[in-house]
Amino acid sequence: HDHQIYMEQENDWDRDLLLDPAWEKQQRKTFTAWCNSHLRKAGTQIDNIEEDFRDGLKLMLLLEVISGERLPKPERGKMRVHKINNVNKALDFIASKGVKLVSIGAEEIVDGNAKMTLGMIWTIILRFFISCGLSGTPCWLKERTKSTCFFSHTVFLFLHSWKDGLAFNALIHRHRPELIDYDKLRKDDPVTNLNNAFEVAERYLDIPKMLDAEDIVNTARPDEKAIMTYVSSFYHAFSGAQKSVLLLMSQYVREENVLSVDPLFISLSHAFFLQLLEWIRRTIPWLENRAPEKTMTEMQQKLEDFGDYRRVHKPPKVQEKCQLEINFNTLQTKLRLSNRPAFMPSEGRMVSDINGAWHKLEGAEKGYEEWLLNEIRRLERLDHLAEKFRQKAAIHESWTDGKEAMLTQKDYETASLSEIKALLKKHEAFESDLAAHQDRVEQIAAIAQELNELDYYDSPSVNARCQKICEQWDALGSLTQSRRESLERTEKQLESIDELYLEYAKRAAPFNNWMEGAMEALQDMFIVHNIEEIQGLITAHDQFKSTLPEANKEREAIQAIQAEVQKIAQYNGIKLVGNNPYTTITPQSIDKKWEKVRSQLVPQRDQALQEELARQQSNDHLRRQFANQANMIGPWIQNKMEEIGRISIEMNGTLEDQLTHLRQYEQSIIEYKPNIDQLEGDHQLIQEALIFDNKYTAYTMEHLRVGWEQLLTTIARTINEIENQILTRDAKGISQEQLHEYRTSFNHFDKKRTGIMDSDDFRALLISTGNSLGDAEFGRIMGIVDPNNSGAVTFQAFIDFMSRETTDTDTADQVIASFKILAGDKNYITAEELRRELPPDQAEYCIARMAPYTGPDAVPCALDYMSFSTALYGESDL
Repeated sequence: HDHQIYMEQENDWDRDLLLDPAWEKQQRKTFTAWCNSHLRKAGTQIDNIEEDFRDGLKLMLLLEVISGERLPKPERGKMRVHKINNVNKALDFIASKGVKLVSIGAEEIVDGNAKMTLGMIWTIILRFFISCGLSGTPCWLKERTKSTCFFSHTVFLFLHSWKDGLAFNALIHRHRPELIDYDKLRKDDPVTNLNNAFEVAERYLDIPKMLDAEDIVNTARPDEKAIMTYVSSFYHAFSGAQKSVLLLMSQYVREENVLSVDPLFISLSHAFFLQLLEWIRRTIPWLENRAPEKTMTEMQQKLEDFGDYRRVHKPPKVQEKCQLEINFNTLQTKLRLSNRPAFMPSEGRMVSDINGAWHKLEGAEKGYEEWLLNEIRRLERLDHLAEKFRQKAAIHESWTDGKEAMLTQKDYETASLSEIKALLKKHEAFESDLAAHQDRVEQIAAIAQELNELDYYDSPSVNARCQKICEQWDALGSLTQSRRESLERTEKQLESIDELYLEYAKRAAPFNNWMEGAMEALQDMFIVHNIEEIQGLITAHDQFKSTLPEANKEREAIQAIQAEVQKIAQYNGIKLVGNNPYTTITPQSIDKKWEKVRSQLVPQRDQALQEELARQQSNDHLRRQFANQANMIGPWIQNKMEEIGRISIEMNGTLEDQLTHLRQYEQSIIEYKPNIDQLEGDHQLIQEALIFDNKYTAYTMEHLRVGWEQLLTTIARTINEIENQILTRDAKGISQEQLHEYRTSFNHFDKKRTGIMDSDDFRALLISTGNSLGDAEFGRIMGIVDPNNSGAVTFQAFIDFMSRETTDTDTADQVIASFKILAGDKNYITAEELRRELPPDQAEYCIARMAPYTGPDAVPCALDYMSFSTALYGESDL
């Protein structure tokens, strides 16, 4: 306990002294050397004391070396948080040894704060290095320098005892006299003395040089912490060979020849007597202190202090007392056997004085132990009751938290019927819960009463808390009853409103559906095509308008139901927040839809129907006007088409007579064109009016237009055919009788009377003329009369074919003669000669169709132009 107080005082003193630059310099050198003396055991060292400990790694290593214990595994990261965590592990270890680190935090060490770092190192030195010999160090120093007869160097004047260097040399000479020639040292040469001691200690005692002679000599007051650190190194260096003062006394009395009592023994015995008696006198008042503590924690701390006293502080004193008695008894025995006078200590220094004081100590100790146990039992009971009170009170307060607000809220004023019923059930559950908590309230009051009877130190706060709980409990009971009455009253009122809501919903739904249907029908686009359809729509609309007065009565009845709901709610102070639970149809929506139907949609529908009626009447007039014209033009076109057909087929008169007759027809058709133009104008009006049907005529403009175009085309084609026939007749020398014969044959086989024969009819015609046709030959002929592969043969193509068959019998010979000239009188021709003499397309045509020449005079690639010519004009089976 004394050691802890001393350590705290040292820490406070250090923080004041660290501001002196000279002391800081001494401490920095000394502490760095001291740290390295231990770190070198782990194979490392530091160079800058405030920088090298910033990451906490070497600091943790230093503590492991000097304590012999393992610290938690350090963090190897480079971030600031890793460094702080490492330093905190070191500081936690120091604190676990009972050392209070005042104002020293990990952040200051990590930030490289020199003042805080030096303070921390001094705390470590004090706890792990100096404190182990703190109580005996002065006596040890005095005893170690006594034999050199240098009592003029009062070691107890701690700071000034070391400035001349003689004390350091005396300390070394006491243990290792061969290392120091003390007689040659001079008091007036402190620097030499100090350097001599430092060099010898470093060289022979393995004590690193922690001080500079000049710093000690030139400083009025050397830094105590630096001196103590260095001196403690001597203590630890010599501790293996040193003995405590008490052991020196024991050694003295065990010597064989004890002829007298040495003054040193007397001085030592007096010192130990006084020290032991002072410890007993200081301890007894502490044991006789019966001041009760208020809390169990404080009493447990006293019990722990008492345990420390018995385990830590008392056992060494018991050993000292025992050893002192043994030393005195042994000394007296040896003096008696040596016929020497007994050793008689002065008054108050006798063993009996120690025993008497020790007896009082043990009596006080026994009474203190009994009082501690009784007091702890009392506080345990009080703590148990107080904790029980706090727990029950906390549970109750937690349960009651928000209950008053819950009971006083007016949520039922805005609730629906279903919500009110749910609130009532919830309130019933709360009432059951409230009744169940009655027992806890009674227990809380009973515990508070018992704490008062046992004189609990915090009874006022317990009573205040208990009073508050009881008052709140009474208030909860009153609020609970009041809320039940409000909920039941509101439930009855909402049931009446609910019935009205249901009636409203039953009547509003069909009425709303009727209005929506009416709105949909009134806004629906109608498409009519005639007067009858629009008149039907007007009749239906008039029937709908006749139902509106009755519908308005139903609307007013529905609105009256909602008005009754509002009246009940207003009279009873109920706030209707939600809508009707049975329907989403609101009175506002009904009125809005009704007003839209009555004032907007019905008039709009009236206007639209009348406008459509007028439009249909106009359309009917356009239909009649178009039909009158179309019904005349259609038959006229049909008659003209038939007359032209008869003229082209019947062949009345010569070709020139037919041509004249057809041109007269053509002129009459052209003169009819204004009637077509007038009909186009009527048709344009119909299209603009979007009229797509006409019940007054079967003719459409598209059909008439196509008929007109066909009429013009037919008359022009027929005139062209007659003209071609005249040209063919004159070119081929065909007589009128032959033409008549060709027409008669063509008309006979033209079964469809279209002026065009298909391939089957044409084949039948050829067979009727005595031709025996194979498929190949017929194909060749069709290629001539139908080069476009249309599958039909016109009368002009038939005439061309028949005139060719009768007039071109020597054509093949002429072609052969021509090819022979091109070939240079040879019986064959080459592709090269054809490409040279003919146009490219004709040359390639001949090359592709000529067979190879195989005569005796043939050459490679020779072509047979004779077989090609005869095949081309039908004189060969090819």
